[in-house]
Amino acid sequence: MLKWLARIEFAAACMLLATIVALVFVAAIMRFFDHPLIWSVDLAQLLFIWLCFFGAARAMREKSHIGIDLIVRALGHRNRLILETLLTALILAFLAALTIEGVRLTVMNSQRQFGDSGISYAWVTSAVPVGCVMLAAALVYNLVGAWRRRGDGRTLVYSRSEGDAPSVTEL
Repeated sequence: MLKWLARIEFAAACMLLATIVALVFVAAIMRFFDHPLIWSVDLAQLLFIWLCFFGAARAMREKSHIGIDLIVRALGHRNRLILETLLTALILAFLAALTIEGVRLTVMNSQRQFGDSGISYAWVTSAVPVGCVMLAAALVYNLVGAWRRRGDGRTLVYSRSEGDAPSVTEL
């Protein structure tokens, strides 16, 4: 994936997390002074939903999702790459279905209000199709990269090789 897209994604996730922390902190202070912010919980939940999808996409791109590979480790690189390709096709089909249904749900909920915040519930449900597209893009990137470097005998769709590990300072 392009570095600038990864940086934008990372910056958006950082801003979401910082906003959630600040919002919850301010809401706690205001509640202490008997002036609760009724809408703060709803907004924090909304931002957290988006943050989860940004984090999932980043983890997918960096091959950081948890996997149980006890059995597949016994397969050779070629067979494992074929298996991971088939699994990726299945996951992409599932993400496509979620994207389509997520768009339908977003349109259906456009007039619904999210709790006491006055925010349209469509902002919540739109996280699903947007997040699924981000996940699919990361998966396709990993799949193409694994097939391009299939000759090295180490690069896979879901498992990191030494060259795949991101540095601590990398965005």
